[in-house]
Amino acid sequence: MELRNNIPRHEQISTWLRSSIAEGRFGKDEKLPSELELSKQFEVSRVTVRRALQTLENDKMIYRCQGLGSFVKGGKSKPKMIHLTDFMEDMRQSGKESRSEVIEVKQEPADDMVASRLNVKPGQQVLRLDRLRLGDDQPVAFDTTWFPIFYGQLIIDHELTDNTIFRILEEEYEIPIIRGTYEIQACVANEEISEHLQVDKGAPLLMFDRLSLTINDKPVYFQRRYYRADKISWQVSLERNPGAAESEMPLKEFVPVFR
Repeated sequence: MELRNNIPRHEQISTWLRSSIAEGRFGKDEKLPSELELSKQFEVSRVTVRRALQTLENDKMIYRCQGLGSFVKGGKSKPKMIHLTDFMEDMRQSGKESRSEVIEVKQEPADDMVASRLNVKPGQQVLRLDRLRLGDDQPVAFDTTWFPIFYGQLIIDHELTDNTIFRILEEEYEIPIIRGTYEIQACVANEEISEHLQVDKGAPLLMFDRLSLTINDKPVYFQRRYYRADKISWQVSLERNPGAAESEMPLKEFVPVFR
């Protein structure tokens, strides 16, 4: 089956499976096509199929039995709106052209902060990648990404101007990024970052700390990104279920809005 190039392939597969389930092609407790069958049907790697199935499992639309396959769950399920995305995916969804400029790539000893996030010993060598992120050729963000050496060596020789770490790891090496954690803080630009982002020293920024993990919660990279506060904001949407406990107010959307 031909896939549209402007939408990530795992999302297209999960959308097709959702529609197939909604239309009754697969009934309750019915087995879905295997990972191998889906990878051949859509001409993608099995890790891409696995990521699509993981999305449906997270949305409680399917359940998986080890050694047997994936099966349709009973009852209706509302799809979640939250997806783990990369900078370029965010920009594309906002209708902007994105690219990255690699500022520096080097090995360095992990400080205490980086070591704790990557689950390595302080002083252990890690790979550091500094990039300027642009939207429609305007500076939007500057980030530093630290990798354990094993994962860093996989991406170091790839062209990163218009390619994503997600895509390289998942499609080239079948290493899926399963989940991520975020911390968001306000900060101000120091002299180095102000030069890259073309703002005054002391200008307000939004600082994102992001940890991306693969299977078994193994850290793949830790990233600290500085967004220009005049270029981006976030739209948050919550859903309240009057019949649920007060603490159950699921996050439906967390969408970057670029200006």
